[in-house]
Amino acid sequence: MPLSLHPVIADVTHRIAERSAATRQAYLARVENAAAEGPVRAGLGCSNLAHGFAACSGPDLLAVREARKPGIAIVSAYNDLLSAHQPLDEFPAWIKDAAREAGGVAQFAGGVPAMCDGITQGRSGMELSLFSRDVIAMAAGIALSHEMFDGTLLLGVCDKIVPGLLIGALAFGHLPAMLVPAGPMASGLPNKEKARIRQLYAEGKATREDLLDAEAAAYHSPGTCTFYGTANSNQLVVEVMGLHLPGATFVQPGTPLRKALTEQAARRIVEITKGDEYTPIAHVIDERSIVNGIVALLATGGSQNHTLHLVAIAAAAGIQLTWDDFADLSAAVPLLANVYPNGSADINHFHAAGGVQVLVGTLLDAGLLHPDVQTVAGPGLDRYRQEPILDGDTVTWRDVPTATLDDTVLRTADNPFATEGGLRMVDGNLGRAVIKVSAVAPENRAVRAPARVFSTQADFTQAFRAGELNRDVVVVLRDQGPRAKGMPELHALIPALGVLMDRGHQVALITDGRMSGASGKVPAAIHVTPESAVGGPLSKVEDGDVVHLDADAGVLEVLVDAATLAERRPAIRATEDEWLGNGRELFAALRSTVGPAELGASVFGGLSNGMVGGAPGVAEPTASTPTAAATDSSDLVDVKGRA
Repeated sequence: MPLSLHPVIADVTHRIAERSAATRQAYLARVENAAAEGPVRAGLGCSNLAHGFAACSGPDLLAVREARKPGIAIVSAYNDLLSAHQPLDEFPAWIKDAAREAGGVAQFAGGVPAMCDGITQGRSGMELSLFSRDVIAMAAGIALSHEMFDGTLLLGVCDKIVPGLLIGALAFGHLPAMLVPAGPMASGLPNKEKARIRQLYAEGKATREDLLDAEAAAYHSPGTCTFYGTANSNQLVVEVMGLHLPGATFVQPGTPLRKALTEQAARRIVEITKGDEYTPIAHVIDERSIVNGIVALLATGGSQNHTLHLVAIAAAAGIQLTWDDFADLSAAVPLLANVYPNGSADINHFHAAGGVQVLVGTLLDAGLLHPDVQTVAGPGLDRYRQEPILDGDTVTWRDVPTATLDDTVLRTADNPFATEGGLRMVDGNLGRAVIKVSAVAPENRAVRAPARVFSTQADFTQAFRAGELNRDVVVVLRDQGPRAKGMPELHALIPALGVLMDRGHQVALITDGRMSGASGKVPAAIHVTPESAVGGPLSKVEDGDVVHLDADAGVLEVLVDAATLAERRPAIRATEDEWLGNGRELFAALRSTVGPAELGASVFGGLSNGMVGGAPGVAEPTASTPTAAATDSSDLVDVKGRA
């Protein structure tokens, strides 16, 4: 029998709703004004509408011309460079056929860019990665701006792509929208073995050919990479937020069930565009579903990138989310998954152990998720306890017991791997930062050691290879923040830092850059804000300063007296011409306007600062004092349905 809602979940949700009252109301008012009875294209001028069906044929042409059937936009991140997105190639044809059968018409409305962080890791292209999220949002907005559509299917999987698609769709909050996943690749070389070979290579004990063989065995086929980084965190989080069909997330590509689920998504989006089942995305993404997404992230030790992405997604829906909300939820949510880099299992093992269905079931039963939410499958999160199966060619759903099938990979709330989620906030005279501790041994969570300061990954690598870091050390890598370098991920540092830890040294990383979910055993305080490029305290740290990082106590400080620190001049940053080449110069405008990490590192300044729909919010959102009142459906403003 489900417990009542956990008091921390209730308190945090209530204070988010209270803090966001003005901006959320302004957003919903804008959505209400955009909602219309029947297809919007019916009101277009004849020339406008004729352009919209000129390329159609047969029954689709008549359906679009007569504006008598729901029009569905397909917005896709397909390309065949990314393994995770290559399966999307076939989806539009399946969707068009299924939508037609369901009484709608689907058109490919637009493609959005999708870059691979795996390819750009450690390269200059990585400096465009975070900005690509907001470019994707704008591209999705362009696709939907034709006013030809009554709903949209968003095809995307990885890193910045899913958050970007959601931010774009939320600008059209009156439209029903559903994410359509592609699923993970089959398990290859175990992630732990891949990490071992990377570390051997960093030590000079493995050749480039050894390393390439290992990487090729790990990343070997179409589908999402199998470790639990941002891509798979995206997928799990949005399912628990009610934006996938139940159980759709981790079904592998190239299977009959994957095809059937894609076709069912097309049928379902047609159903929810009208009548009593009208379900705009503004109904699905609210304060409760945002909290549900955070709980799922914390319970599985997911990617820290979502301390940026969920803040930006929430802002696009008029909801003001803060890092304090993450921290307070993390203290109440148990860690239930043991998936690499937090353990040796991969995402396929998680799925086989019961996956999202067991996770949702046990969190609901423990009172850690809001059950009374709207989803693309219908009202109530209980639907997400069910798994999809094929009955002939038809998808049906069946209940899944709460019991895990492998408690080394997935556990229930009464038997967690840890009593708290894996995410902590640290702050002090160096600013605020995020640290993921789910894979960090307790004895390694507090480090006090001399700093070695770098401004580039190349300088760090050179110092490591020269043996200059073979000691207790806190590596400070600054000038990596949104304004400086677009906040690149810094995975290339981890093998070398792991080597230093294995030699018995106290080691930590502090940076205003990003680390995704793959920091593993290395204590890494990331997303430091304010960043060094705007004169943040990191810009004043000097080699040899003793730095104290304590994830358990929430401390991030340099042991230099305040007067001395105040007198220091910020370090001189690299010149602007170092941010040229490989397309980086095209993003100069975004780099000059991007907001701080704590507000989602977004270029949409109005959204990041609560300026939604023309209504002013707060410039620097801060956590409100928790109250004892729970947030239920009556606390949240709704949008009228369609007749």
